[in-house]
Amino acid sequence: MEHLSQPDQAKQVLADEPLTTKEGWARFVDRRPTPPAAGDGTDTDDARIDYLSELVMVNTPVVAEVVATARRLVLLNRRQLSARRGLIVTGVPGTGKTTAITALGRTHEVAVRRRHPHEKNRLPVVYVTVPPAATPRMLAVEFARFFGLPLGRRANITDVTNAVCATAAHVGVELVLVDEVHNLNLATRAGAEVSDQLKYFAERLPATFIYAGVNVERVGLFAGPRGQQLASRFTTIPTTAFAYGTADQRAAWHALVASLEATLPLRAHQPRTLAALDEYLHRRTAGMIGSLSHLVRGAAIDAILDGTEHLTRAHLDRVRLDHAAEAYAATHPSPAPAPRAPAATTA
Repeated sequence: MEHLSQPDQAKQVLADEPLTTKEGWARFVDRRPTPPAAGDGTDTDDARIDYLSELVMVNTPVVAEVVATARRLVLLNRRQLSARRGLIVTGVPGTGKTTAITALGRTHEVAVRRRHPHEKNRLPVVYVTVPPAATPRMLAVEFARFFGLPLGRRANITDVTNAVCATAAHVGVELVLVDEVHNLNLATRAGAEVSDQLKYFAERLPATFIYAGVNVERVGLFAGPRGQQLASRFTTIPTTAFAYGTADQRAAWHALVASLEATLPLRAHQPRTLAALDEYLHRRTAGMIGSLSHLVRGAAIDAILDGTEHLTRAHLDRVRLDHAAEAYAATHPSPAPAPRAPAATTA
């Protein structure tokens, strides 16, 4: 521990504070984006564009399932000394994995703050990402960086790990969110060693671990003895694109579109305009929540900039999306309009 210096409490907060720092995470938990109120002088174009540039969270079936499942796991793990159960959120890009686990983290931290309103130094949630080509030390440093623990040049992995575990115990960590776990490749020695480091943290920290990553079962996360142990302890929740086949699927997509539409800060927007275009929106976005959010927010910004203040199909058509969504739309053209019945003739 001698190679680790204490953080300077008097230092000003740095501008670069992502979610993977305690300051950035706290700001995320505290932040509740609300549209500027109309008529009070705060609903300027810039203020409304700033609001649209933030990813407003909407409750989806996946978010609800992740929150409910993780809450149950936290309670089950409360008295466990080892072999704690965890959760893996896995799916293709753009299906809301990070959104789901960060929503879980926010929900849990808000609940803990309500139970312990006077414990201002409590940090119940940790959020880190697995770096590409990670090593065990790199992963340990990610945890240390979240807590703001400055590392001396001579600090080895044992120093860093011990400092992280001591700090986590001191501040009452209960939930650890580990994103980008697809960067682990258990088929390589380095990947296996990083997996072992994660397991070591999971054994040392009295917390529930939640992983998220792209198709983790396909990158070998459950392969081999290490993967089998992980598979025996972790529940998986898959994230998928919203389908549009059955009546129930269409209703779920329609509800998502309506939820996003309700967040729009446009002065002349007609309610249900987007909801009426739900089939078109599904074709444009392949049912991906990330693509849908990009499309709707981008079109709304255009409607502010051009002064129309309401969304039209033309606004939506002008927004270019990610390659996956554009490729899907190219292979799923709009259905042709039904032919008109011939006009009746009179004798």
